[in-house]
Amino acid sequence: MPRHVPARTSLSVVAALLVLLTTLSPPGPAMAQDQPHARLFPPDDIGILEAPDRDMWQRPNEIMDVLNIADGSVVADVGAAAGWFTVRLARRVGPNGLVFAEDIQQPMLDAIAYRVSHEGLDNVVNVLGTAEDPRLPADLDAVLIVDVYAEVEDPVSLLTNVAAALKPQGRLGIVDFTRDGGGPGPEMERRVEAKNVIRDAQAAGLSLLSHETFLTYQFLLVFGLEPATARQVQTTR
Repeated sequence: MPRHVPARTSLSVVAALLVLLTTLSPPGPAMAQDQPHARLFPPDDIGILEAPDRDMWQRPNEIMDVLNIADGSVVADVGAAAGWFTVRLARRVGPNGLVFAEDIQQPMLDAIAYRVSHEGLDNVVNVLGTAEDPRLPADLDAVLIVDVYAEVEDPVSLLTNVAAALKPQGRLGIVDFTRDGGGPGPEMERRVEAKNVIRDAQAAGLSLLSHETFLTYQFLLVFGLEPATARQVQTTR
């Protein structure tokens, strides 16, 4: 099981990340130049994602358990922001595993690089993706997309590319805020319906394995490859 960083250390890292992002961020969010996006989370507001109580309501260990993420797993954090979940994944998979931290904003990746260095982690690889293609390597055991779905303009394209990166038995977990009120998430009109995520995933060749409701403010949808998609993935490798 991953070790927990003391709250004082976590807060000092957040403060350093905020300074780093303020220093590095140009006017307006930086991103992969061929994929403009009007609704990206501003890097300067990253502190909103780093609340001291997030471990309690996000329940990262239970999410990773559901996705079968263990020592030695090779996983990806899509839309990783400043790496809150990335570092927890990195501790879980250990030195024999690997985490690909993907974002389409370079300042976020710069913040992740600082964070993993500060925490002494050497099993994280940063990936600059695009709005439609996270540019992930093949044969991933699991992919996690947390609190990002509302910002995705073409979710079917994104999920199709994620599906192509999974092992035949790999899992995709999508976590986002419910629309029944409460919690620290965005305003209601910016939240996504779980049924719409399921529809998009099915269009991308993914099958719903479970709809988890143990999170207080969020849903967790777990997907695997449809049999036809899994066969296609195997034949193209």
